[in-house]
Amino acid sequence: MPEAMDWLVGGVREIVQEGGTEEEITARVAERMKPALEVPDLLSSDQLLVKQGGFTLNRIHIEPDESFSIGAGIWDVGQTTPIHDHGTWGVIGIYRGMEKEENFRREGAWVMEGSVRIVTDGFRLARPGDVFVCCTTDQDVHRVSCASDEPVVGIHIYGGDLAKISRLKYDLNTGAVTVFHTGWDYARTS
Repeated sequence: MPEAMDWLVGGVREIVQEGGTEEEITARVAERMKPALEVPDLLSSDQLLVKQGGFTLNRIHIEPDESFSIGAGIWDVGQTTPIHDHGTWGVIGIYRGMEKEENFRREGAWVMEGSVRIVTDGFRLARPGDVFVCCTTDQDVHRVSCASDEPVVGIHIYGGDLAKISRLKYDLNTGAVTVFHTGWDYARTS
């Protein structure tokens, strides 16, 4: 693993071990991530591989106690995620390309299955070097797409092993809510 990624992993480990509220942890993780995004060889060529036909989440690091995970999230040109949540806190930093994040708000009771009304709640365009909190456990519904003529690559840090967290997909037209799990696309980790 490149030295800059080791530095990022070690810093996130310290932050998570120190604890605090999700807002405090994500603010400190975002601060730690910003300088790492400036390192040209932060990711290996394997971690930059893009699968065809959908969003790629290449595993970089899963903490042994599963208190956090780090991945390289990649959308190829024209790719868009379904509307979804994460079920945990998360911080994203854009490494290459430009990302469009559309935010949504749930109305009414929170459900694991069935249906719920969601409404659009703005969007942001994120460019290389931008770092932001993408989610906390209770404020977390969005759709992400590539908004550039090259794949968008982001460093994603989540509270827990994202592949083991039950997450929800939302259908904007019908309100249908579906449980799903995200797998990791690249298996070699630190």
